Amino acid sequence: MKLPQTPYWAVIFSNQRTSVDPKGYAAMAARMVELACQQPGCLGFKSARDAEGFGITVSYWESLESIQGWRDHPEHKAAQALGREQWYADYSLQISRVERAYDFQAAPQKNP
Repeated sequence: MKLPQTPYWAVIFSNQRTSVDPKGYAAMAARMVELACQQPGCLGFKSARDAEGFGITVSYWESLESIQGWRDHPEHKAAQALGREQWYADYSLQISRVERAYDFQAAPQKNP
């Protein structure tokens, strides 16, 4: 994903997964990305998770109002409740305004 044009907002969600219902979690996570990308002001997502279940998802937004709209979406609220009940051992969330951002992409390597 190419970074959006600055300024924009980033929501940084870091979390430690439990071992409960990995298939259900994966399905819900995919649905939340799909649904969030349909929300006004959503600019995209980046996400990573290690073998021990620690993950970071960064979502990008046009405004604080668009972030609040996503936070309050009924289907997202239900997913948040399930996350607290069973899927996350812990999590933290930060919201930051991005004033500057830089990208790098290496040139494709030729096969010998």
